[in-house]
Amino acid sequence: MDKSEHAASSTASFSLGIVIRVSLVFLVCCGIMYPLVCTGVAQVLMPANANGSMIYNSKGQIVGSELIGQKFADPKYFQGRVSSIDYKAEASGSNNYAASNPDMLKRTQESIEDWKTNNPAVPVSQLPIDLITNSGSGLDPHISPQSALVQVPRISRLNGIPEAKLQQLVQQTTEGRDLGLFGEPRVNVLKLNLALSALLK
Repeated sequence: MDKSEHAASSTASFSLGIVIRVSLVFLVCCGIMYPLVCTGVAQVLMPANANGSMIYNSKGQIVGSELIGQKFADPKYFQGRVSSIDYKAEASGSNNYAASNPDMLKRTQESIEDWKTNNPAVPVSQLPIDLITNSGSGLDPHISPQSALVQVPRISRLNGIPEAKLQQLVQQTTEGRDLGLFGEPRVNVLKLNLALSALLK
């Protein structure tokens, strides 16, 4: 091996060594230290959010997350938005159907018929669109305040609670716009139903 070949081999070995060392440094910094620091800061500054925004019942038991919707089959409780994935968090998403899609039209019509059956006191013309449409994720935990209020007559009839009391409950659980500017007022269905359960005791 002449001098030029030896120099080229040494340079290649030196470059490979630098690449390996730099990769290890970035692996430790970005793959271990950074996640640990972020986790530690989150646990100190906002532990509830960092741990999944869990919701607890009166017994201190976890009943869900305020970030993920649930299905409430019992008509005595407030219903959330339609979910084409049945609120399965591991399968977030929804069918990207066009407005003319036969399956979507069938599902929407079934939702309307269910509404007519369970809510005879509220005509379909007053039915908010978010109660019969799927969200983009299929996991939306919120409905609009109006979507909660139109369910009050049914809830009142089935539970024997005055409508005025239920309307007050909806107002108490209504969340405003983020920072007073972003998004729309909304009601977390799980929190609302937990408050309803407390009234039924």
